[in-house]
Amino acid sequence: MELFALTRALIDLESVTGNELQAGNFLFDYLGPLARAYGGHVERTEVEPDRFNIFAHWGEALAVTLSTHIDTVPPFFGWREDQTHIYGRGACDTKGIIACMIKAAEALLETGQRDFGLLFVVGEERNSAGAYHAARAARGSRFIINGEPTENKLAVGSKGSLRYEVAASGKMAHSAYPELGDSAIHKLIDALAEMRRLPLPVDPLLGPSTLNIGTISGGRAPNVIADEARAEILVRLVGDSTETKQALARAVEGHAQLLEVLEIPALRLGSLDGLETTVVAFTTDIPAFGGQWGEPFLIGPGTIHVAHTLDECVPKDQLVQAVHIYQDMVEQLCRRVSK
Repeated sequence: MELFALTRALIDLESVTGNELQAGNFLFDYLGPLARAYGGHVERTEVEPDRFNIFAHWGEALAVTLSTHIDTVPPFFGWREDQTHIYGRGACDTKGIIACMIKAAEALLETGQRDFGLLFVVGEERNSAGAYHAARAARGSRFIINGEPTENKLAVGSKGSLRYEVAASGKMAHSAYPELGDSAIHKLIDALAEMRRLPLPVDPLLGPSTLNIGTISGGRAPNVIADEARAEILVRLVGDSTETKQALARAVEGHAQLLEVLEIPALRLGSLDGLETTVVAFTTDIPAFGGQWGEPFLIGPGTIHVAHTLDECVPKDQLVQAVHIYQDMVEQLCRRVSK
């Protein structure tokens, strides 16, 4: 299947996190003939019922793995295109990247290159379940090229993330007599205001750490003093989290409780000759792999600025360019391993 046609076909397979089955089956069926034709293997590894990773590999050893995720964020919508772009859910995050990696694999196999693999995982958009599962069943890969939208620039660093639930409790009362109650919402607002005033770290490479209040909920009715309230916050980390955690704890003291949900560390990543570099503020599956699939590189077509939006798209010229980039990276890294 031609590159753009494969991208469109993948976009039209709804694979919102938790519902990757259809796309996973498509990839398994698509890669099967390619594996058999060149003496390789393709397999499904169950992560949860009806959710599995896809791994295809060729050669005696595994020097390099091309990897990205199958799942997307909601809502699902199919493809459309114009002369320069393909639009649709997952166009850049990461259905177009999957297509590029597969086409790069086809080109590599035709030239006789072996000792590389393709790993497509579930769950990156929520909890990296597929990557964590793959880390427990590593195959000896020396390098992993992770695909995310970086405009085909090699990311030499990515921010981490620190996610909390902030929970406040109070006492219900009639709003006409607030002195009889204790508003959890007021406590939560005070805690969040303190958080917003915190000075956060700045890193010379990754830039400033940032804090986002993503959700707020609580209360019973406008005429009832709220007995409970909660918010979800996410901090983009640029280094060690110790001081940030301590500052957040001080900010909520006397107002609310902090419940840590997730921490993903900030990363410094490798570079290769001939590739323009960048730094990204988003997180990826790379920390979940834990180094078990080799030294990581991060690159892919499209921009994160349109990912997760209703205007998600990927430039066609970047798709074409990415196929050559992935091919060149695999060849370069395989040569490095063989020395």
